[in-house]
Amino acid sequence: MPQLSAKRAAGVRSDVVATVRVPATSANLGPGFDSLGLALAIHDVVRLRLAPSGFEVTVRGEGAGAVSLTEDHLVARAIRAGFDHAGVPQPGLRLDCHNGVPHGRGLGSSAAAVLSGLIAARGCLVDPELLDDATVLALATRFEGHPDNVAAALFGGCTISWSNGAGAPRAERIDVRADLDPVICLPVGELSTDTARAMLPATVLHADAAFNVGRAALLVQALSRRPDLLLEATEDRLHQTQRASAMPETADLVQRVRALGGAAVISGAGPSVLVLGAGQPALAAVTSAVAASGQRWTVLRPGLDTVGSLLATDGE
Repeated sequence: MPQLSAKRAAGVRSDVVATVRVPATSANLGPGFDSLGLALAIHDVVRLRLAPSGFEVTVRGEGAGAVSLTEDHLVARAIRAGFDHAGVPQPGLRLDCHNGVPHGRGLGSSAAAVLSGLIAARGCLVDPELLDDATVLALATRFEGHPDNVAAALFGGCTISWSNGAGAPRAERIDVRADLDPVICLPVGELSTDTARAMLPATVLHADAAFNVGRAALLVQALSRRPDLLLEATEDRLHQTQRASAMPETADLVQRVRALGGAAVISGAGPSVLVLGAGQPALAAVTSAVAASGQRWTVLRPGLDTVGSLLATDGE
């Protein structure tokens, strides 16, 4: 990663309460490994108030009772990274986290936490441009290792992300159909991203790489203009089969939905399933496949988040 540059800021606004809302995301979308992401209307909300010293955090919703309540909390670490980049002294933190994004399910919970912290830090800076979108994307990618989830959560909608010649992450939104109605099948169990990524081979066949390049390009067209191509456009040879043994129920459900014509993929690193489509046909395929699977799944229709991360500030 290239070195990020920052001038010395005047400091932080201790009288500000920053409230941030960040969406869940589904990455990869089948063939777009580590590059395509989709923002979903499921949200984490973080409220940050600065103090002269000390640290306090409360967590409600997802992760309550399980995540760290110390400075190791991911949101807190991201806030500290933001202030370090801005060159301001580290203040005390009072954090309230209301988490709606499921943890360990392939819906971008860590990306949401990192962005919540960085954007909350931005809201407390005298010069918020020290943490502009490009900088936040770069800092968040350092935490995540790849920009697909953070790009979609930051900008909303559907995004393509990549790294430029200097290694800096970049992202662009792409237009998707207004009637795109993603369906999420949420399992009971969790799967860590590290476990899922460890199952991927170090090298891939040239033919498989070419297959995915073609399908990823086709998916852009399918999402925007040709929904009839979604089933073919979501085919993948690089990561889903390779990780299937870590989530056999997920792999089974993906196959069942696809056999019924639904464009099902593993959401991110799994184990949730994302089905892309519009309206009742996709939902009907999911309903039938879930019933036939004999497994417990929670089916959600969250809708798209077309806004991305939101920041509001209030003076005390």
